[in-house]
Amino acid sequence: MVETSYWQENLRLIFICLAIWFVVSFGFGLLLVEPLNAIRLGGYKLGFWFAQQGSIYTFVGLIFWYTHKMNQLDKKYNVEDQ
Repeated sequence: MVETSYWQENLRLIFICLAIWFVVSFGFGLLLVEPLNAIRLGGYKLGFWFAQQGSIYTFVGLIFWYTHKMNQLDKKYNVEDQ
């Protein structure tokens, strides 16, 4: 039962990460590129920035967030390093 709860919470974290990354990379980088291009960031159009850099930065940030949350989850369920 504990193992099932652990994996359910792990999968929930993975789906949250995938949803955020999808919204940033596909939503901001492709679907909303025109409205975002009205805003400038460092001299570049924001839609272009999200398509080129934003999704990569978001992905790296999600890696650190996921690692932090998994460490908390491991402590919660007393999972030891193997």
